[in-house]
Amino acid sequence: MARVGVFICHCGENIGRTVDCAAVAKAAEAFPGVVKSVDYKYMCSDPGQQMIKDAIRDERLTGVVVGACSPRMHEPTFRRAAFEAGLNPYLLEMANLREHCSWVHEDRPVATEKAIDLMRVMVEKVKKNAELRPIRVPVEPTALVIGGGIAGIQAALDIAGGGKKVILVERSPSLGGHMARLSETFPTLDCSQCILTPRMVEAANHPNITLMTYSEVTKVDGFIGNFEVTVRQKARYVDPEKCTGCGACFEKCPAKKIPSEFDAALGNRTAIYRPFPQAVPNKPVIDAEHCIMLTKGKCGICAKVCPTGAIKYDDKDREVIVKVGAIVVATGFELWDHSAYGEYGAGRLEDVINGFQFERLASASGPTTGEIRRPSDGRIAESVVFIQCCGSRDPKRGVPYCSKICCMYTAKHAILYRHKVHHGRAVVFYMDVRAGGKGYDEFVRRAIETEGAEYIRGRVSRIYRRKDGRLVVKGADTLAGRPVEIVADMVVLADAIVPQPGASRLAQMLGVSYDEYGFYSEAHPKLRPVETAKAGVFLAGACQAPKDIPESVAQASAAAAKVLGLFSQPELEREPIVAKVNEVTCVHCRACIQACPYGAIEDKEIKDSKGNLIRTVACVNEGECQGCGTCVAVCRSGSIDLDGFTDEEVLAEIAALE
Repeated sequence: MARVGVFICHCGENIGRTVDCAAVAKAAEAFPGVVKSVDYKYMCSDPGQQMIKDAIRDERLTGVVVGACSPRMHEPTFRRAAFEAGLNPYLLEMANLREHCSWVHEDRPVATEKAIDLMRVMVEKVKKNAELRPIRVPVEPTALVIGGGIAGIQAALDIAGGGKKVILVERSPSLGGHMARLSETFPTLDCSQCILTPRMVEAANHPNITLMTYSEVTKVDGFIGNFEVTVRQKARYVDPEKCTGCGACFEKCPAKKIPSEFDAALGNRTAIYRPFPQAVPNKPVIDAEHCIMLTKGKCGICAKVCPTGAIKYDDKDREVIVKVGAIVVATGFELWDHSAYGEYGAGRLEDVINGFQFERLASASGPTTGEIRRPSDGRIAESVVFIQCCGSRDPKRGVPYCSKICCMYTAKHAILYRHKVHHGRAVVFYMDVRAGGKGYDEFVRRAIETEGAEYIRGRVSRIYRRKDGRLVVKGADTLAGRPVEIVADMVVLADAIVPQPGASRLAQMLGVSYDEYGFYSEAHPKLRPVETAKAGVFLAGACQAPKDIPESVAQASAAAAKVLGLFSQPELEREPIVAKVNEVTCVHCRACIQACPYGAIEDKEIKDSKGNLIRTVACVNEGECQGCGTCVAVCRSGSIDLDGFTDEEVLAEIAALE
């Protein structure tokens, strides 16, 4: 005989303001099978949980229903309390009285009646619930980190430092990501290479880290604890085991005028190259598209001058399959293409550049060895205009969100410029300044008050070139209420932060969700900020949203902590809310196999004692199943049920409302 306990939470005022919680508890006392019904201000608090535990023991409850906030937030909390009191945790159900009732209604009597109905529904369901046991799956204690920028490096080092193996995959020839391209970092103006390069070397030399640069993930199969990932290692045409990194090959390469990706196309590289002098690994690769030997069958100079015979023109791409238990995605960001602003002269005016290009001009290892020279003629820029929010907060032509770091790196650019061109004029057009971080507001004030940058609140309407080659920037000063016209040698656009190209394709491979802009979505913005809806896949850095370096590093360490927690036991305990196939009634139409978004259903052959095939049915891999219920909906013979949401349980809920 059912003995159900009902517990109504006021959730402070979130529920109690709209719902008469005491009336709901009183009404629940009359539900068949209910032997205990109370309300309390904060049911998730220690006293509230203790109330549930005491009732389970004293009233010998066979089921518990908690009317509170979203089950996504506190269902594990209440189930843990039930377990500690000796009740199977899956004999506890939650009615969502906050999101499904109080937050969507204003009429208190109506909301109260609806809350009573919601409680009645869950009471009838819990009576039909069966005791479930957690599923245990083995865990492969190796992590895959996708992306070799600062976030990926930090995550890999933290996981490796915890004693677990890591495979670090980076699609470019070297670690470092965008941070390696920076001159200095805000708000301390540390040399970017000085603080990053030691971390790159540490990652490359760590005994627990396997480095796979110039590689891309092409396929992801499996589930938490047991992923099978295919990585394509692109042909380097250089044997890294033989190569000593002496540099003789790219010094002699005749193909010398290829725009350098690392220098944001302001400098050139050769067909055989390393991205930058501090690259890790410090071994060159051959750009097959521009190599004369690979495209025309002529040249071969690099092979002739190589002292160790490391050049391999017959090298091929190859695929490697790795087995990992967790995946950290740290694929970073890219700058928005500002060509949508035709009035800014994109593609027409060489001296209108983006933030990365200015970083390379300011860097001592850049194409101008740190001198701020105009790309058009190489002259020192005597005046520079910086335009913030280029594409950010612009739903019509750019993106509607704030890119978060632009205010800070524009202030940094103005300071760097004034350090290098002491008599130069630095003008910043801004909408407003957002400097939220330790020492950030002080840094912006330094740019204005100490370094002499001129900040003009307003937008730029047009940029054009005069006959003498200088640029004219026309805009408005909205504080003074007058038009502004400034003659400049260079204009730097603070382009919006957007996801990497191909971010959505990788998300689909991984089975993680992403927003309308392509940034990866976290499982919960407050309680699970580094996890995704796909169990075992974690996020780090700007692939999730625009972030600065400290925030990216912090999130990377948080993701690493989650991975180490996952790897702390040889087996993983999973929720038993999975689909089950009735093999007797299954007609093997394969509709469920085609519909399953997680690839968790496969064919199963049933054989007799002699090994002869009798029939084939569908079979659910409990490790991969995420309990979404899609297969239940499409099964034509009604042979699939979802534990925790069986037909009997769902029909009992429906009947409670009749």
